[in-house]
Amino acid sequence: MKLTIVVRKGEEFYIASIKEIPAVLSQGETVEEAKENVLDALQLYLEDMQEENAFENTVLEEDLKIG
Repeated sequence: MKLTIVVRKGEEFYIASIKEIPAVLSQGETVEEAKENVLDALQLYLEDMQEENAFENTVLEEDLKIG
């Protein structure tokens, strides 16, 4: 799977997001800091999605092959 980091210049900070997962956002004083912070946010997002409670009403689960 390929994900794309997008960094934009805000008024005071650089704002970073993951293009394919719009819910993952972060910021930093530099481009590098914004990139590091959005990667941390992505890790937390993925960990949260793996929690048992996130799938308590699951009716189907199967492997997905991308690419």
